[in-house]
Amino acid sequence: MISNFLSKLKSILFKSSASPGTPLKKVKTITKSVKSSKTKPKTVNYKKNIEILTTLPGVGAKSAKALYEAGFKTKKAVIAADEKDLLAVSGVGVNLVKKLKELKNLNN
Repeated sequence: MISNFLSKLKSILFKSSASPGTPLKKVKTITKSVKSSKTKPKTVNYKKNIEILTTLPGVGAKSAKALYEAGFKTKKAVIAADEKDLLAVSGVGVNLVKKLKELKNLNN
């Protein structure tokens, strides 16, 4: 009795949506080739953006790099960010957030 129940359950759970005679659709994989010429401008932009972030009051090279890697790529993004989001970034402390909050209040 239990074996009947289990076999019916298996047939329900493992039913295939395609009939056995129908071949399944093949999935194409797309590969993206990376050219070495494209990696150089990213490095330049990376360094330039970190330099720009260091112009914010209280932001040094380490905290600028941490902010950039956390997704805050522009000064506007850092200034507009929520305090909790900034504090979640490694290398950003309460004092820095206070300075950025003052800057945000000046811009508004």
